[in-house]
Amino acid sequence: MLTNFSEQTSIINQYISELRDVKIQKDRMRFRKNMERIGQFIAYEISKELTYENKAIETPLGEAPTNVLANQPVVATILRAGLPLHEGILNTFDEADNAFISAYRKHHKDGSFEINLQYISCPKLENRPLIICDPMLATGASMIKAVQELADYGKSSQIHIVTVIASTYGIEQVRRFFPKARIWAGAIDEELTAKSYIVPGLGDAGDLSYGSKLQE
Repeated sequence: MLTNFSEQTSIINQYISELRDVKIQKDRMRFRKNMERIGQFIAYEISKELTYENKAIETPLGEAPTNVLANQPVVATILRAGLPLHEGILNTFDEADNAFISAYRKHHKDGSFEINLQYISCPKLENRPLIICDPMLATGASMIKAVQELADYGKSSQIHIVTVIASTYGIEQVRRFFPKARIWAGAIDEELTAKSYIVPGLGDAGDLSYGSKLQE
């Protein structure tokens, strides 16, 4: 199932417009904050899809029956661009465990690339909801490889994939590999460049959050 927030009217659209704006996005703190806000609001929507159990909560004056999460999710992110989005999700699921994946595009002289995973830190996933985020879903290759690698840590009860800007192609690829996963996208753009960058997109989310990097 796919949720495209750009098809709805919500404050998320305002945050995305600022993330895309070439003038506003020069403010790194605001860029990171908008990513965080989007993560927090999407996490609230995800929370409606999780499993709850009724629990009696003791108050100063008695007991209150309350629905609470039956199982805390694992929140995963692809470094480094996903960190602000991850933090926003964690603001909502503040007792969640966390997973981190280091993945990057290794480019070849012919213009092609492959995804290199160098590091994974993850708790046990068995029967737990997995929420994995990456602000940009271009070809979907990084997300597909990350979810595949995380399967080694157990079979999650649900998979929720969170992205801010996705391409139509990237969405199709992820759905082909993980048809049961729930995808939450802030907006979906149609075009990819020859180098597989999303158009109009917003640029390099990692650089906009944390500064430019030397690239081999």
